Amino acid sequence: MMSVWPFSQWGMDILGPFPPAKGQLKFLLVAIDYFTKWIEACPLAKITTENVQKFTWKNIICKFGIPHTLVTDNDRKFIIQGFEDFLRELGIKHLLTSVEHPQTNG
Repeated sequence: MMSVWPFSQWGMDILGPFPPAKGQLKFLLVAIDYFTKWIEACPLAKITTENVQKFTWKNIICKFGIPHTLVTDNDRKFIIQGFEDFLRELGIKHLLTSVEHPQTNG
């Protein structure tokens, strides 16, 4: 996938669990802009839909504006109704990668 404008299309994924760090941080939530390859990341103790939504707001929308598209895998934290509603209210198109081809997302 390619983007024609900087910060208009982002890919997001969850990495971990890793060995716990200070504060029991063991997951990494990562977003990458498809055009510039700019990376935003945040260590988390646990992954919740609320944490994903806060990360999207603080690290993408507040810094770079509302993107046109967000690409994620089919993880429950990305496809739960609350997160879908959050994206829909902001007019962000949510694309899901194929289960058979997860490397589509970055």
